[in-house]
This record gives sequence, structure tokens and C-alpha cells, in this order.
Amino acid sequence: MALSSDELERYARHIVLKEVGGPGQQKLKASRVLVIGAGGIGSPALLYLAAAGVGQLSVIDDDKVTLSNLQRQVIHATEDVGRAKTESAAAAIQRLNPHVKMQAIKARLTSKNALDLIGAHDVVVDGSDNFKTRYLVSDACFLAKRPLVTAALGTFDATLTTIRAHEKSANGKPNPTYRCLFPEPPPEGTIPTCEQAGILGALAGVMGSLAALEAIRAIVGFGTPLVGKLLMFDAREMRFETLNYVWNPENPLSGETPAIKDLSAHAN
Repeated sequence: MALSSDELERYARHIVLKEVGGPGQQKLKASRVLVIGAGGIGSPALLYLAAAGVGQLSVIDDDKVTLSNLQRQVIHATEDVGRAKTESAAAAIQRLNPHVKMQAIKARLTSKNALDLIGAHDVVVDGSDNFKTRYLVSDACFLAKRPLVTAALGTFDATLTTIRAHEKSANGKPNPTYRCLFPEPPPEGTIPTCEQAGILGALAGVMGSLAALEAIRAIVGFGTPLVGKLLMFDAREMRFETLNYVWNPENPLSGETPAIKDLSAHAN
């Protein structure tokens, strides 16, 4: 996919990188990335994916911008309060990079729309704020055979991993699923919400940027992805750690006797 003279100048700092170059930038332009949520993680992820030159960005979110969002959801501005987050995000992206085709989907991801939506994209970035959606997204990505970059925020801590459970690792075994990492969600009510516990705003910027970087690496094809690796960040100590995890043959999605073959279990 050819780059215009304006795009050549816009992405010049990418193009001089031997790991990206013209071919890598063309891959970015030809790619389609779906971002789940235009919140703390989705905001910086969307901005950096757009700035990087991803050809088509889609964002799904059914929420509206509130004043308390602005402490961390940097894609939105004060004048956007009360506006649909998807509309606000789309407007910001068009201001940043008019070469990006933006699809704003004001809706909630469900078992009815997940497979079609995810299947229409090359990479999925999950910035949702609840375990119910995370399991739905990860199961749908496996069934649709799409790579997933998923991040989660705590108060002063955060995690990031890439899941390519539809593929096999170098040893011939399947790559791990989200269910290999977290076999079951925590009991409802045991994890306080952002509203209840609070969150350090800049932490969302760190993890959203890392999620965008991981998606860019997947598209261009450089570096070693965080497959089977959970990147953990502690903002109190400014410390990164990596936890390795492997495929569990007993997991119900891609195990030796899979019980999950569709998204019916996620139906509301």
C-alpha cells in the first residue's frame, strides 16, 4: 500500500528505523485495529496507534465522557463532557491524523456482535475495565483467530500481555489462553472499581502506550511479543517484572477436551 508524500514526511522517523522502514509503515497503513474501550487504556492506545499510521482504527464503547474521566482518559477534553466517548475519540484522532479511517461504535461488546467485529480486524487491543468483558474478548479472539493485546489497571499497578492462543509455540504446543493465565474470574465484588479504589492517572498512559507498542510490533513484525508473558508494572517502585505462563491442557477453550466452542456462555 503506497504512502503519499505527506505520509512519507509524517512517518519519517519510523521509516528511518531499520526495524520498520517503508515496508513496515505500509503494513501499518494496511492494518485494521480494534480497541475495546475509549477509557484509561484505550485513550493513549488510540492516540499512539493513530499517530503511528494504522490505516483503520475502530473503537467500541457505550459510555459518555464525565469530568472525572479527564484525569487519565487523555483523548477526551473538558468540552467533551457529556459526549459519547466514541465520538470524542474519533474527533481527536481525526485532528491528530486525517489519514486514519476511524470507525466509532457506540455500543457494548456482546456475544452477539463480538465475533463479527473482531473478525473484521487484524489485531485487538482490550482496554476494558471488567473481567466479564475480558473473558468475552479473549474467547472471541481465539474463535476468530485474531491476536489480542490485553492490559489491566490497578490503583498503582498494571499488567499487559499478548495472547495468540490460535497459534502454536516453537515447541509445537498451543500458545496459552487468557484462561490459562486466569482460569476463573475473581468473585464478584472482591475487586474494587476504579471509582471505589482510585487510580493514578499517568499509570493509564504508561500501559495504554505499551499496549499500542505491542500492537505495532505485532503488525510490523519486529521484536519478541509478550506471548506467554505477563508484564507487570509497579508505579510505586517504578519496577517492571515479567511472569511466564504456559498452555494449560485442561483449560476449557483450547485444552485437550475443549468445552467452549462458541460464545453462548457469554450471552446475557
